[in-house]
Amino acid sequence: MRRLLALTALCLVSVAAWAASPVVGDKAPEFKLQDQKGEWHTLDTHKGQWLVLYFYPKDFTGGCTTEVCTFRDDIAKLHKAGADVLGVSLDDVKSHSEFAAKYHVPFPLLSDADGTVATKYDVLNNKMGVKYARRETFLIDPSGKIAKVYKDVDPEKNSGQVLADLAELKGKGA
Repeated sequence: MRRLLALTALCLVSVAAWAASPVVGDKAPEFKLQDQKGEWHTLDTHKGQWLVLYFYPKDFTGGCTTEVCTFRDDIAKLHKAGADVLGVSLDDVKSHSEFAAKYHVPFPLLSDADGTVATKYDVLNNKMGVKYARRETFLIDPSGKIAKVYKDVDPEKNSGQVLADLAELKGKGA
């Protein structure tokens, strides 16, 4: 009986650790996803750069449109700060292509249609059978480690928060 309890406890701890959200200092979970142009992106593709990896629920919805347009409007400042930007949702490549074209998005929108990467970053939600990525952002440093996690993101302020934190982190030599 003790062995069974110990094994059960070990399994629960293992599952909890596997499903835990990445935190500051963790190595960012790997990914390989296609963007709106059909091009593949991996974490290694952006190694040596700061990376803004932001998850959002759905193309063409109010908050998601606000967020993508805010990042679009700040893209020159983000690039000047040494950061690449990637948006990720469970929408397919075709939806991302139409969304990017309509709003003139100058950065990759990645399709995580099966939710694998959203699961790795612990942002996959399921409400009444509808799966989507929660609005969260991960700032990843040039070595591939999580430098900042943004939960409960305000779509209008996310890009500005990232820019401010990039300046602070780079000032500290991070």
